Amino acid sequence: MRQYELTVILPLEEDLSKAGREQLLTDLNANGAEIEKTDEIGDRDLAYELKKRRRGRYVLFTLKLDPAKVAVLDRSFKLNANLLRYLFVNIEE
Repeated sequence: MRQYELTVILPLEEDLSKAGREQLLTDLNANGAEIEKTDEIGDRDLAYELKKRRRGRYVLFTLKLDPAKVAVLDRSFKLNANLLRYLFVNIEE
């Protein structure tokens, strides 16, 4: 298992943000991710418009995950309409 940082941008609307986050956590748990730390970065202006939104709620997860599962999660995150953007970054140990 490798260590990753997952940064996600969620909508500001509370119901959409909560639904997106619950689906994200369900997908992570279903694929065996071990979430070590969650940081609420907060609401920020976006550099450019995403899905007709100018602001988003940023959340940073530090997790351990099998490298083969990253592609599986990538596919499921693309189907999550309540995620504006996401980025996996491998943390070198």
